[in-house]
Amino acid sequence: MSMDRRKFLESAAVGSLGLVGAGASPSSLSNSDEVTESADRPNIMVILADDLGFADVGCYGAEVNTPHVDRLAEEGMRFSQFYNYPRCSPTRASLLTGQYPHQVGMGDLTTSSKDAPAYQGYLNDRCVTIAEVLGEAGYHTSMVGKWHVGHKTPERWPTGRGFDRFYGEHRFVDDYFKPTHQLYLDGEPVEPQGRDWYSTDAYTDYALQFLTEAQAQGQPFFTYVAYNAPHFPLQAFQSDIDTYRGKYMDHWKDIRQQRYRRQIEEGLIDEQWALSPQTLLESDDERIERWRHVEDASADQWDLKMAAYAAQIDRMDQNIGRLLRKLETMGVADNTLVLFLSDNGSAAEDWINSQNPEGVLPGGRTCKLAAGPPWANVSVTPFRFYKQWTHEGGISTPFVARWPGEIEPGTLSHEVGHVMDILPTCLNAARVEYPDQWEGSPVRDYEGQSLMPAFDGEEWSTERMVVWEHVGNRAIRKGDWKLVASDRFTPGDWELYNMKEDRTETNNLIDKMPEKAETLKKNWNQWADRVGVVLPDEG
Repeated sequence: MSMDRRKFLESAAVGSLGLVGAGASPSSLSNSDEVTESADRPNIMVILADDLGFADVGCYGAEVNTPHVDRLAEEGMRFSQFYNYPRCSPTRASLLTGQYPHQVGMGDLTTSSKDAPAYQGYLNDRCVTIAEVLGEAGYHTSMVGKWHVGHKTPERWPTGRGFDRFYGEHRFVDDYFKPTHQLYLDGEPVEPQGRDWYSTDAYTDYALQFLTEAQAQGQPFFTYVAYNAPHFPLQAFQSDIDTYRGKYMDHWKDIRQQRYRRQIEEGLIDEQWALSPQTLLESDDERIERWRHVEDASADQWDLKMAAYAAQIDRMDQNIGRLLRKLETMGVADNTLVLFLSDNGSAAEDWINSQNPEGVLPGGRTCKLAAGPPWANVSVTPFRFYKQWTHEGGISTPFVARWPGEIEPGTLSHEVGHVMDILPTCLNAARVEYPDQWEGSPVRDYEGQSLMPAFDGEEWSTERMVVWEHVGNRAIRKGDWKLVASDRFTPGDWELYNMKEDRTETNNLIDKMPEKAETLKKNWNQWADRVGVVLPDEG
């Protein structure tokens, strides 16, 4: 790391702890000679996958072909303990603002029924987005893909929250070939073009166009690429599916075991952590039987489901390759910080299966099937539970950062990171201060921490505390200890785990260490009061 950047980061240490209170106003940001005239300001690209599990890319143990994500890891740094929120909207809100989702009105989806500020369903006016701050500092800001943090009025859209250019959907994406929600280009509705329109490809097409515009205007860029892959439904090109057909005829238990072994070999997980047991969501005999074995008659169908799921990931990786090649042809690859992560753990939801047209197979253009709990359990290897839960399977994401000259290639960090760290990291990288007010209104300080020390190989998160709540599922991690409880389908009491010895959450220590549990429970309650949590039985 250069001395100039190191000095800047040292001077920004207070901000990286989320304690800034006297940051610059928008006007002072835009008038700062250091900000506007610095010729070496890095470009920033954030790539977000949707419902991608911890173990779903090659460099995190998968057998899926992801050479471009793997290349980012080879040329940058992987994090083994990076957290998101357990569902799409809260994670996206936290990523964009550096705050807990409840603090910015996004404790649930945009359609939340709770009448409380923490769950209003769109970003409030007590926060600023990365795009807003970097845009005022002279960056070209663009986004493609899934927004999902406010859609009802234009001021809640990406173009109302700091993005110069946008192509995608304001809500969620539930079809890859023919979107059922309106597509927008900037603030105008548009229609998909051509029979072979496919969301992952189309989003990349526009991302490349926006990068070209930024270079033509002589601006550094911040681009946010929010793919909907590999979120259900299972829809993919047949050529991509064919690559994986027959590779998943083995039982999901075997595939999961293979991923687990590769993760140990890669140093991503500790070999003392037992592979967690299969997670059941219901007690009905039929689903339990599905876990026990795959009948010969249904094995081909299960193989096809996972082949389609893998194909969606493969296609996303192909498009990430297009993005990386664009950086190279623009001559800016060495001055661009690239971050890759997922919004939550893999989805075990299979309610969508009832919407599938009769006779339509997994992967088809009109398919409405999901991969289902068995394969979701493989995706979150070695952890328990899935999307929506605050056990490790629901909140652990692959996280890869590449920044040539600033991050040592092929490194692995075991520091605890969180999606709310992305805003302070981006601002630190761009040498931009965080404002204390925006458009005349006070702005709440961010809660995240800059990842710059971790990029430099430093230990900095030893006693860090991070907290979660979503649809009643709740958790707190402080140092090596985690307290977690579920209120979604599988109601239960608090559980206590030592993350250093048992991150797969197989040895509940709640009865052996009640005092530790009570301390963490008190910490969780204090946080919940501070950010405005409303539990299901309270709202």
